[in-house]
Amino acid sequence: MKLIFKPLTYISIVALALFACNSDDSVSDDSVIDDTNDDDEVAVTELHAAFSAFNSNAVTVILSDDGTQVNIETTGFPDHTSIYWETDNALYIDEPGVTKTTQDTYIGGGQGEAASFTVDATPNLTGASVTTQLNTIGIAVSGASIFNDQEGMGDLDQAAGSLDWAGAHKGPGVYHYHLEPTPITSDDDSLVGILLDGVFIYGRQCSSTGANPTDLDASGGHTSTTQYTNGVEEYHYHIINEVYPASNYAYAPAYVLFAGPFQGY
Repeated sequence: MKLIFKPLTYISIVALALFACNSDDSVSDDSVIDDTNDDDEVAVTELHAAFSAFNSNAVTVILSDDGTQVNIETTGFPDHTSIYWETDNALYIDEPGVTKTTQDTYIGGGQGEAASFTVDATPNLTGASVTTQLNTIGIAVSGASIFNDQEGMGDLDQAAGSLDWAGAHKGPGVYHYHLEPTPITSDDDSLVGILLDGVFIYGRQCSSTGANPTDLDASGGHTSTTQYTNGVEEYHYHIINEVYPASNYAYAPAYVLFAGPFQGY
């Protein structure tokens, strides 16, 4: 029997990472560990409580029958305003400082906007770190994709002028964030999303201290409690509190969302 956090709204999903996909019908504050799995993988009986923060109109989360993996799927449509919506959409706003990637590119335009990947229910932090690649590296709570700090084969600077107030653009595939997504978080401890290695990423502050953490590793990660772990410490990422020097970005200051490397493979 499979647990579906929200019924799937779009079927055409682009697979962006490999792995496989249950449980009862609730999301709890602390997942129960089961060490008896035949494959020696750490299994859980319930989805992580952080998944309750995701936009249920866009994101579907399914726990595998054996409790070892989680499949995350999204329509790719964010739940906030942007110049990248079509002009007759209620979420469209005019942003005079933004130079759109193309005038005919808009959210909901049907060009490969869905995304999907499967992660370990409990991230494996014992292996080597892995460099981020181009394309989707995570899914934000809004339903949109997360990208790293590169654009095409170069630095983000070349496309900074096309980023909207949310630090995102569409060009021409998925609408995706490169910078701190201000509709989700702005120098606070809000959950931003989950990355390809199964590790959650939060805003620039940590809920355990109410301040910007000073003990982050090279990936912007550390181990502490979060608002979703019921007092249990857990490894997670933060948006690193460093201004990104993009002078042609329409809004300031700008903070890169995640540059990597991943730690949870």
